[in-house]
Amino acid sequence: MILDSIDRLDAYASLHPRFKKAIECIVAADYHALQPGEIKWDGDDIRAIVIHDQLINEKDSTDYFECHNTYIDIQIVYEGIERVGWKSRSNCLLPRGEYSSDKDVLFYEDAPTLFFDLKPRHFTIYFPDDVHAPMIGEGPIKKMVVKVRV
Repeated sequence: MILDSIDRLDAYASLHPRFKKAIECIVAADYHALQPGEIKWDGDDIRAIVIHDQLINEKDSTDYFECHNTYIDIQIVYEGIERVGWKSRSNCLLPRGEYSSDKDVLFYEDAPTLFFDLKPRHFTIYFPDDVHAPMIGEGPIKKMVVKVRV
């Protein structure tokens, strides 16, 4: 997992072959003009989900403690403060059900080992080993989840 300021997003462009284009799309997007929903920037290889929603309580979020096999998430907060739970997948012992290839998600019953706050103009990158429980808090959140095919 990576946590940093959006001002430093370019520093991570070389970590994956598709990150450079994904970062260019993120930087070019006028977030204030984007409507909630999905945007395909490069077919299914790079797409974004714009979220304008209410944050939820910790229990509801950790009930969906998730990770992905096919996509890396770059999650950027624009408005609100989002608390996130995290744990390394290699330390998770209690999968809940089977991996869904259709939804690219596997849930775990494990509890996060740490929590952190994601403030406006900050982002996280969740790789397939990063099990995460996002959207914790109170009040509205405006964020973008960029899905980059592994």
